[in-house]
Amino acid sequence: GQPKTFSIQSPFDYVSQTRILIINDVNKNNLAQVTHAFASLFKSSNGGAMGIFTAIQRLQAVYEGLQVKCEQADIPLYAQHVDPLDAGTLVDIFREEYRSCLLGTDAMRDGVDVPGSSLKLIVFDKVPWPRPTLLHKERRKAFGQKDYDDFITRLKLKQAFGRLVRRNNDRGVFVMLDSMLPSRLHTAFPKDINIIKTGLNEAQMLIQDFLTD
Repeated sequence: GQPKTFSIQSPFDYVSQTRILIINDVNKNNLAQVTHAFASLFKSSNGGAMGIFTAIQRLQAVYEGLQVKCEQADIPLYAQHVDPLDAGTLVDIFREEYRSCLLGTDAMRDGVDVPGSSLKLIVFDKVPWPRPTLLHKERRKAFGQKDYDDFITRLKLKQAFGRLVRRNNDRGVFVMLDSMLPSRLHTAFPKDINIIKTGLNEAQMLIQDFLTD
């Protein structure tokens, strides 16, 4: 049978407390461009940002160049699968150092509960489609093929977005660096929020203005 669902009213005013941006002039397959985009966005929020990667190799490839750029801006950068610390410890450090930035894979978002200015920006490198493992293929067959992929991806986006606002006075910006986010997945986000498709330079200004109001 169909799964039972229920909804409760959120206590947060997402329309005034958050912004959602889709960057449309970065080539997600060009890691130099991706590195530059992460650096620009992290600087525009003055730290307090989390980068979520769909693959460990992409994270590691971006980390080196990004670390140099963050260092120049005096922004501490930590990364899962690079720093020899477990995910929980990295999140604890990130929470305490409010101008730091943290890179992790998609799974890391589940352990992140960081209220206040320590987390005010989340950046996804790509749409987090499920990995085509054997288990996924079997589940996909059982639960409706493409609809199942959409369901899983929507859930990941929704969970990550939800990390931005943990208190009534939190503000946060959610950024997708992948211009190929299908509009049918926009339902992952609260329905009244305007999703802005924009270039990287405009995004930087929007983030700065919104977070320093």
